[in-house]
Amino acid sequence: MPSFSLSWLLVSSLLVQRSLGVTLTDPDQLKTKTYDFVIVGAGTAGLTLASRLTEDPKVSVLVLEAGVSDQDVLPAIAPFLGPTLTPNTPFDWNFTVTPQEGLGGRSFPYPRGKLIGGSSSANYMMHQYGSTEDWDRYARITKDAGWAWKNMRQYVKKHERIVPPVDDHSTEGQLIPSNHGTDGEVAISLPGFNESIDARVFKTTQELEEFPYNEDTSGADHSLLGIGFIQSSIDRGVRSSSSTGYLAPANGRPNLTVLINAHVLKVLKTGTKAFRAVEFATSPGSAPITIQAKNEVILSAGTIGTAQILQLSGIGNKADLEALGIPVLVDLPVGDNLVDHTFLPNIFRVEGEESFDHILRDTEKTVAAVTEWATQKTGFIANNIANTFGFARIPEDLSIFKTVVDPAPGPQSPHFEYIPTNFHLKPGFPIPPTGSYFTIVTVCLNPTSYGSVKLASADPYDKPLIDPRLLTTDIDLIVMRESVKATKRFVSAPAWSDYIIEPVGTLAGNTDDEIDAHVRGLATTIFHPVGTASMAAKGNKEGVVNPDLTVKGVEGLRVVDASIFPLIPSTHTQGPVYLAAERAAVIIKEHYDNDGYAAGRDEL
Repeated sequence: MPSFSLSWLLVSSLLVQRSLGVTLTDPDQLKTKTYDFVIVGAGTAGLTLASRLTEDPKVSVLVLEAGVSDQDVLPAIAPFLGPTLTPNTPFDWNFTVTPQEGLGGRSFPYPRGKLIGGSSSANYMMHQYGSTEDWDRYARITKDAGWAWKNMRQYVKKHERIVPPVDDHSTEGQLIPSNHGTDGEVAISLPGFNESIDARVFKTTQELEEFPYNEDTSGADHSLLGIGFIQSSIDRGVRSSSSTGYLAPANGRPNLTVLINAHVLKVLKTGTKAFRAVEFATSPGSAPITIQAKNEVILSAGTIGTAQILQLSGIGNKADLEALGIPVLVDLPVGDNLVDHTFLPNIFRVEGEESFDHILRDTEKTVAAVTEWATQKTGFIANNIANTFGFARIPEDLSIFKTVVDPAPGPQSPHFEYIPTNFHLKPGFPIPPTGSYFTIVTVCLNPTSYGSVKLASADPYDKPLIDPRLLTTDIDLIVMRESVKATKRFVSAPAWSDYIIEPVGTLAGNTDDEIDAHVRGLATTIFHPVGTASMAAKGNKEGVVNPDLTVKGVEGLRVVDASIFPLIPSTHTQGPVYLAAERAAVIIKEHYDNDGYAAGRDEL
């Protein structure tokens, strides 16, 4: 969306951002170098933990964030502008994947938010909790009933605050109020700007039995299957993130300190088995600074960052670390088990000028749209990039299921997602100079392709080698193939007969081989990596962390972020990470309420 990059700069002077309190920018501002808890990463999980732990005024917490402040960063505030934050910006870690064997050897950007709020400040804000079967599978894998949905559902109401859409339309029949919270920290709302394609989408649910209407798309207590309105982390036309939701109300607490521009180099061993210290620096070549944790260091640096820090600290695969000359302190499968959802744009040429393409390619129109948002918080800039999405399963009679176990966690969980958008959506590519377009993004939700995150060198400033190995199994390719076929059936409904002109590019192919070529040629990532520090049952030598998220074989070190999920949830990952962080806060509080806050202090 090239026009927006200019537009938000032109109107940024109109923005009045909410005060997020004081965040330190220089290590010299720290009043001490010893805290009860040191949290690495001010992202989705990290700020949730920081807020919850500092509810006790006796507990001191330092959060170290490598990125910058999110304050006054307009695209981190105006919802529709979110895609302009990544890739290749100061707000992104600017990672790329290694050449992907399942995608014709292509490499592409791998966005991760590098600012306060982490990816919750830079993502596309779609908010769900997964299926009941997702969480029950975690409980089985970890042998910890606390991860089952029966227990996890309590954190929805603690985390979530459903708010009216910005246009104040009636949401009756668009969500189920009893499944949601009204007093939580992060605001969640339905779309507040009607798109021209919405009526066509819902007419399709009436015309084609294959695509039923879903009254509530949050999942868990209600099935994900079907198509309905997107629930987004948006509050009256403004992004709601871990920064605005959890940090803002906690930032005035004297027991909470947040330091930005603090690049963590490693965690340090402080005892026989303890790792209760962190080493960070403000830039390459600057002197490293050591911070002590009286109780715990908590890594919330994300699926990529957490794996990298653990490996730099000597916690990882023995052979990989020895090859780089890093002393092996704990031999664990850190960085393995990387898994991610694919992203496939299926683009159609359409009639008329109802698509957003005509605004997105016109600087004058985009400036007007962003100005409307900045002054009134209305218009499509106050909205997500789409209003609806759907979830579906592939046919049960496919021959693949004679040899491959269904990768979904259960029969009520989807295999793929489809997201109709009212413009030409192909990340990394400019909008065509002419024409109107409609895109249905499809996503493989339970991939069986697993990759890794490995160090490129022992230099903490070198970007790691990220290889999700997307679409390297037959079932993953078949799921994407079936998603494309479903997309074509979707637009064959009478609702689209006067709108869709033709599929664009390789989408025109109809044979399995042609569809597979389309998939392999265009698929990338929808930015949901998990698994590199995955949970396993206590005593199980597999995995990196125990069910209580403590690192196996180690004391004083815990991981709380998306890296702990042993399998990827059948949904957008923001909501599950928030719930996991809420439970982690309870686990930590209960541990120290029972054992006292003096645990480990003698080892410093």
